[in-house]
Amino acid sequence: MKGVLLINLGSPESPTPKDVKPYLDEFLMDKYVIDVPFLLRALLVRGIILRKRPAKSAEAYAKIWWKEGSPLVVLSKRMFEKVKPQVQVPMALSMRYGNPNIYSGLKELADQGVTEVLLFPLYPHHAMSSTVTVLEKAEEIRKEHFPTMKFSTVPAFYNKPDYIKNLSDSIKSHLANFEYDHLLFSYHGLPERHIRKTDVTKSHCKIDGSCCNTPSPAHEFCYRHQCYETTKLVVQQLGIPEGKYSQTFQSRLAGDKWLEPYTDVEVNKMPEKGIKKLAVVTPAFVADCLETLEEIAMEANHEFKAHGGEEFTAVPCLNDSEDWCKTVSNWINDWAIAK
Repeated sequence: MKGVLLINLGSPESPTPKDVKPYLDEFLMDKYVIDVPFLLRALLVRGIILRKRPAKSAEAYAKIWWKEGSPLVVLSKRMFEKVKPQVQVPMALSMRYGNPNIYSGLKELADQGVTEVLLFPLYPHHAMSSTVTVLEKAEEIRKEHFPTMKFSTVPAFYNKPDYIKNLSDSIKSHLANFEYDHLLFSYHGLPERHIRKTDVTKSHCKIDGSCCNTPSPAHEFCYRHQCYETTKLVVQQLGIPEGKYSQTFQSRLAGDKWLEPYTDVEVNKMPEKGIKKLAVVTPAFVADCLETLEEIAMEANHEFKAHGGEEFTAVPCLNDSEDWCKTVSNWINDWAIAK
């Protein structure tokens, strides 16, 4: 029997340092997130970062926390509940970090007699710290607990026409009454070395401004290329003129060279360039979360206006919108009926 496991990032159990600390430990100790040897990673995370970061992160989570819980988890559950009645196979929902975890999702499917699982990472773009860690963790659990279970995987969907249409329609709808001067596509950042590590050719990704536009097998797994491709396709779909949009990367950590340009730096420069009305969309996420609700809708909004901007709007993620839920259910049903 076939079944589907939807997997998103996850969240602390509550916006308190007590619950944020174990969540950050699980997240930051992942070798695909901080990709250095274990002892160095443990020194960085447990010896330095977790001494101060949980309290600061808890404050940020508290700003965006809903009565029902973490927005990312709540929205993922809402989307799951809308997709479930539209598909022909059993479904479960898991988070890579925190709960409900991947083991509980696979067990839920196994208990229903599922023997073949479609792993559906809810990330439009491929990256070590998102897609790869989800698939590796699921495989680790499968080997230990469900050895006869078979896996299939939904690949990055950054350029699928129905996803691009859903994203474009969402942007158009949310900006219908906002005459923006500029539309910023802000994607989650990555260390540049992650891009080079996922280069299957070992030579294509030079991050020099041209490699992402030069056809290569590397693009199947290149986060940077896939982000630029999403932007290009949405801009084409919406007919946004050159000069009225740009692309940046957010959420960097100190100490490494991360993908540029940086969202916060560019947003702060915009008012002096004559951009007074700014709209920001965050296509790396399909559900609103800390990075979209606090970092963009609150912090970037504040900084933009502090530097002379006048109006700011953050376009919500696809969340549990009807069109997006229909697209997801169509993809699942196509897989379910395939031989």
